[in-house]
Amino acid sequence: MSLWQDTRVLVTGGSGFLGHHLLPRLKEKSPRLISAPRKSEYDLVDPIQVVRLIQDVKPDIVIHMAGRVGGIGANSANPGLFFYENLMMGTQLMEAARKNNVQKFVALGTICAYPKFTPVPFHEEDLWNGYPEETNAPYGLAKKMLLVQAQAYRSQYGFNAIYLLPVNLYGPGDNFDEKSSHAIPAIIRKCLQAVRDKSGEIVLWGTGKPTREFLYVEDAAEAIVLATERYNKSEPVNIGSGTEITIKDLATLIARMTGFTGHIVWDSTRPDGQPRRCLDVSKAESFFGFRARTNFEEGLRRTIEWYRKQLN
Repeated sequence: MSLWQDTRVLVTGGSGFLGHHLLPRLKEKSPRLISAPRKSEYDLVDPIQVVRLIQDVKPDIVIHMAGRVGGIGANSANPGLFFYENLMMGTQLMEAARKNNVQKFVALGTICAYPKFTPVPFHEEDLWNGYPEETNAPYGLAKKMLLVQAQAYRSQYGFNAIYLLPVNLYGPGDNFDEKSSHAIPAIIRKCLQAVRDKSGEIVLWGTGKPTREFLYVEDAAEAIVLATERYNKSEPVNIGSGTEITIKDLATLIARMTGFTGHIVWDSTRPDGQPRRCLDVSKAESFFGFRARTNFEEGLRRTIEWYRKQLN
């Protein structure tokens, strides 16, 4: 019997970037119901609305992706908001799910939960060996509490909750907002705007020296489906591509792909964030058969093409 047969699935954050790519994958599995309500319907920061959501949907599986998210600037400007809202959403939702006999809870964490100076590649066992990078520590720690809760609930109640740690995602439909976007959409936006305005330079945050790992959003959606189907253990699992690139090399690559031939100025008065990010992704492959498939340049090309169409 298929896991999905006659199953009711609740997806939080379904109207977000990753959600837009995950929902079609879930529909292919033909569960009995997929519910992906928006914040205007149920505010997950409000405990009363969280309980109402679980009682209304009566899910067998919860995939929790909702969160208050943003880049370094947004995190630095709103540390209290990012901590409180992410903590409340996850804690209350998992508790309501447990009380209402949800069969499986899939919690999406964040690479920001890792210590600032984690040895590369990041192993799941290193998760508690230090404090996260300061600019996004409140967000990372709030999401990290989902792992503590999942393991505690499995131990005390036998509750089947799993915890996944995705790296930075990118792809069509990403957030290109000037105030809250992450590295890839921010650089794409600046390069295309400079080309359009015939500007000779763009200014980017930091020194360009940090490294990052990126995962194409379609690959992330596949990983979540596979983990939901096949993984039922307490250990956290990294979800990524297993490769890293410096922000400077990333900017150079995007400039070439967007046709920007001007000068890139690095504003070193702005924070760099975590020095390096690259995951060991061997557990995802051994535990539930996930391996990233999308070539990085191909993924960037699709993302740039999508954003160009939004500008027309």
